[in-house]
Formats: sequence, C-alpha cells, structure tokens
Amino acid sequence: MGPVFYREIVTTPRRPRFFLARSVYAAGLFLLICTAWLVLAGTQVIRNVGDMARFGAILFQILAPLQLILVLFFAAISSASAVAQEKDRKTLVLLLLTRMSNAELVLGRLFASLLNIGVMVFAALPLFVMIMLFGGISWPQIARVYAVTAATAFVAGSLGSTIALWREKTFQTLALTVVTIVVWLGICEAIGQGGLGSQIAAHPSEFWATIGSPLRAIFASARSLPQSDLAQMLLGNTSHGYVLFALGLSVTLNGIAIARVRVWNPSREVRQRQEKASESIWGAEHDLAEEAIQEIGEDARREHVDAALRRGTTREERVRHVWDNPIIWREICTWAYGRKVILIRFVYVLLFIMAYFGLRAFHNLETSHGASQVIPAASQVLVPFFFVSLVMVNALSVTSITGERDGRALDLLLVTDLSPREFVFGKLGGIFWVCKEMVFAPLALMLAHWWGGGISFENLCYVFVGLLVMNVFSATLGIHYGMAYANSRSAISLSLGTIFFLFLGTAICIVMMISFSRSFQTQLAPFLAFILGGSLGLYVALGARNPSSAILWAALSVPFMTFYAIVSFLLQHPLAVTLVTLTTYGFTTAALLVPALYEFDFAMGRTTTPDEE
Repeated sequence: MGPVFYREIVTTPRRPRFFLARSVYAAGLFLLICTAWLVLAGTQVIRNVGDMARFGAILFQILAPLQLILVLFFAAISSASAVAQEKDRKTLVLLLLTRMSNAELVLGRLFASLLNIGVMVFAALPLFVMIMLFGGISWPQIARVYAVTAATAFVAGSLGSTIALWREKTFQTLALTVVTIVVWLGICEAIGQGGLGSQIAAHPSEFWATIGSPLRAIFASARSLPQSDLAQMLLGNTSHGYVLFALGLSVTLNGIAIARVRVWNPSREVRQRQEKASESIWGAEHDLAEEAIQEIGEDARREHVDAALRRGTTREERVRHVWDNPIIWREICTWAYGRKVILIRFVYVLLFIMAYFGLRAFHNLETSHGASQVIPAASQVLVPFFFVSLVMVNALSVTSITGERDGRALDLLLVTDLSPREFVFGKLGGIFWVCKEMVFAPLALMLAHWWGGGISFENLCYVFVGLLVMNVFSATLGIHYGMAYANSRSAISLSLGTIFFLFLGTAICIVMMISFSRSFQTQLAPFLAFILGGSLGLYVALGARNPSSAILWAALSVPFMTFYAIVSFLLQHPLAVTLVTLTTYGFTTAALLVPALYEFDFAMGRTTTPDEE
C-alpha cells in the first residue's frame, strides 16, 4: 500500500475520534434494534416463535440497507474529500515529487480514507449476528450482505478518489461524486422497471438491475433461500454478480487513476506554463532571460480567467467595477469555483431529465393502480432528487469557506475592512447564484408533477415552502461548519453528514412505523431514546466549537419536531408538516446565522475588528 497507508494505519489509533466513531455507530445500531423491539412489543402481541422470526427478518432487512447506504455515501465522500484536501493544501504535488509509485499513491490514499469505514462496519458485525437470536436469518445471509457492503465501499471509494484526482476544485469533486452515484442508481432502477425491455440478453431486466445496483443487490442478499447446500446459499442469487461487477468496476477506476494521476496533477494549465517557462528561459540567451520571464508573467496574467479581456476594447472599457460587496461580486462575476461547474450543471440537467421521465412513469403507475398507498410511488423519484439538490447546495456552501482557508485567501480577507455581514451574506448570495439550477429544478419538477395531476395546488404550495426553507438551511449549515472547523475534511464530512442523517433518520422512522404498526399514538415512547440520541449528536456536531443556548434548543427541537412532521405526514396532515418544517428549520437557520454574524471574529480567529485597530 505504500507509506501513505502505513502512516494512516499508525496515526489513526492515536486519535480519540477513531474509537468514538465506531462506538457511536455500533451504539446507534443497537439503539435502533431496541427501538424496533419496543415498537413491536408495544403495538403487537407476540404469540409464537414465528412472530419472533418475522421480527428478525424485518429488522435485518432494515439494518442491511441502512448500513449499505451509510457505506455508499461516506466511502465516496471520505475518499473524495481526502484527496481534495491534499490538493487544496498543495501537498499532493509534494507527494508526486517523492519516489512513491502511482499505485502506492492512489491505493494508499484510497485505503487510508476507507480505514475508518471498514472498522465501523466490522464493529457492527456482532449486532448482525445477534439478530440471529430472533430467528428468520442465517449465516449465509450475513455473509452475502457483508460481501455486498464491502464491494460497495470499495467501488464508492474508488469513484470518489478517481474524480478527486481528476478535478481541481473541491466542490466539483463532491458534486460530481454525488451526482454520479445517483445517476448510477437511477439508471439501474430504470433498467429494473423495464426501461430497456422486460428481457435483456435472455435474462429478465430485474436480473441486470440487481447486478448493477447495490440497493437491489443488498435486498437480494438479505432474502432467505431454501437451498440446503452451503455453496448454493452463499452464491445462489444475483448478489454475487453484483460483487463481481463492483470489483471489476473498482479495478477499472483505480487503473485509470493510477495511469493518469501524474497527467492530471498538476493541472494542465500549470504544466503548460511551466513548460513554456522552461523553453523560454533555457532557449534564450543569458541577457534575455529576465525579459523572457517578464513576458511569461504577462501571458499568464492575460490568460487568467479574471483578466480575460476582449480584443479591441479601450482601456476604460477593460476596467471591471467591483460592487459594494466584493465577496458576492467575486462569486457571481468570476469563475470562483472553476469553469468545470458547467460540467456539473450539465450532469445535473441530465439527472433532472431522468427524474422527469421517472416521475411520469410512476404517475402512470399510480393512475392505473390507484393512489391508495401511504407513501406515494412518485416519492421514489422526488426524494432522491431533492436530496441531491440539498447536498450540492450544502457542499458548495461548506467548500466556499474551506477552499478559502486551505488556499490561504481567508487570512487575507480577515485583515481587510470586510464586515461579517458582507462576508456571510456575500457567500450565501454567491452560493444561491451558482446553485440556482439546484434550487429551481426541484420546483420545476414539482410543477410538472402538479400539472400532471399528481398533487393538488395546496400541497404544491406546501412543498415549495418546504424546499425553499431547506435550501436556506442547507446553505447556512455549510457556512456554519466551514467557519467552526479549521480542518476541511472534518467540516465537509460533518456538514454533508448532517444533511444525510436528517434524511436517513426520517426514512428510518417512516419505514419502522409502516413495517411494524400503524398505531402512531403508541410509538412516541419507543422512539424517545432514538430521538434523544439524535438530539445529543446534533448538538455535539453543531455547538461543540461555538456553543449557544439557541443552538442547544435547535438541536433538541429538530429531532422531536421532525418526528412530529413524520407522524403528520403519515396521517395526511400536510399543513402541519409545512408549519413544523418552517418553524423548526427556520429557527435552526437563525440560530446558526446569528452567531456567524455577531461572533464572526471569534469563530474565524480575528480577535479585533478593523475599526478597533
């Protein structure tokens, strides 16, 4: 693996968070098992061993996909942010100057970023074995589930690492990684739903979808098989095809990264300038060397994205007038996040088109079978699309701060006369300008859903309000983490992880309520421990570095109010959901924004303001 992995495996056990992360993960899963048992025991009568076995099977089918989604998300984000941090701090160039081979550099960094995730998954293995005590599952099922989970971690980490080595900006890396994963899952679901026909190469479309999709593979591996032969039970379904596919895709991605790492890094512009400088300096005479260097500097300034001028303009026309707030001017009028943002927008528009056609397909399905389900079928398209949009807004907001910090530009901004309001609101304005497609595309998708008769106008207005509130919350949350944590990797992981756990926690509660009982009034007590644990974790993440009473109340209220919104949604009270979302997340946004403005100097390390100096 090389010295990068060796350093990580030696230094990681010295960090307390290494042990804290796996302990919290195992405790969270155990708490979820206890909550599910309390829900079952409080709402149903257990008559025989068969009831226990059904409980074990349902619990296993909840925890296995939950762990897979966690691994898929955090493996990709962890590997991508690790490489992006090396680039932002200019340490990747130093690693390229060493004697390490390309394989040692790529694979060492990849497995170093996956070390914590692997330990967390291994720490949860005794809990999965403990579920066998209820009945309903067997050893081969656990083996297949862990094989699919390990293969998913490997392919997701390889994807994030390869994209990070290819792209320059952190936001580009994170956005492309998340969108690529969602497009991957969306294509597999489209194939599984018969988008390419019910039969492909003499096999059903579901067979190929299971081979390509980790979600379908985990459900297939969690099912019990009637075969008695151990080999058939281990390999007797399509999940092993996915494992082979994931390993092959991982080898391909890492092979590309190993072959191209020194071609992609440093960037093409930097290499061209270095080559041009070398040819000019070494090819010129000694007395012309200084003139050649000056000419190269002028060419570099002319080629810079912020100094690109049209030919034939006068000197007065070439002057760029900066607005009163230079932060938002830079975010809007320059390529602050690189020109490759256009590529991200193109991929996102492609995802929007896929979501639109998927929404039409589910709308036709609801029309033919009736919309009597508790959870509408269209939510299988809408919820992932909303999640991707919020993640991209949050990723841009947190990287807008961490990028300035790693590039040492934040130190220069702090010694200027910029006020906290100019800095914070300038960043927020730039975030929404760059991510305007991610804000308006979900609204356009909901308009199409309403136009097709899938939702009433009243509920459309409720969804609009909820989406706008959550976008502002996501952007403010990223700003808060970027200012509170000096380590870019920690800030990015906590910021995206908070958005992820809010979505995932909501999904878990809905699934458990529907799986075990629909008697909502009796389920508050069993969920109390789960909600309190979420409140504690949210407060530690939000207020550990900059505690305040407002953040404390926000951390305590968000899980409880989210649970109330879930119950209201399942009871079909959309107005209550909207009011709770607006009040809770609006208050949380204010609780994060006020300290960012009034404790800006303390949070950013600037002890005195320019006026005091």
